[in-house]
Amino acid sequence: MTSPRSVMQEVAPHLAELSADVLFGDVWERPGLSKRDRSLITVATLTALYRTDQLRGHIRRALDNGVTRDEIGEIITHMAFYGGWPTGANAAQVAKEVFDES
Repeated sequence: MTSPRSVMQEVAPHLAELSADVLFGDVWERPGLSKRDRSLITVATLTALYRTDQLRGHIRRALDNGVTRDEIGEIITHMAFYGGWPTGANAAQVAKEVFDES
């Protein structure tokens, strides 16, 4: 399976460079929020926006940043009321797939 990162590198190399250098190299490293907090925000946002592919990777990142499975479930439940029921159902399915991988 081709990773989203390698696809981006092949199709839009400058976007891949900006993602690595600016988004993950600068924004994610800023001291104003912890990586754990940034993960909570990002998982919530991707859930509400129904961004399934990106959500999968960010749930993995959230787990690596200390967010628990239970907290991810709470994020999904909370966002279902603000982003719509289908977004919550979709995010729950994505989270289950990620949890089953580990």
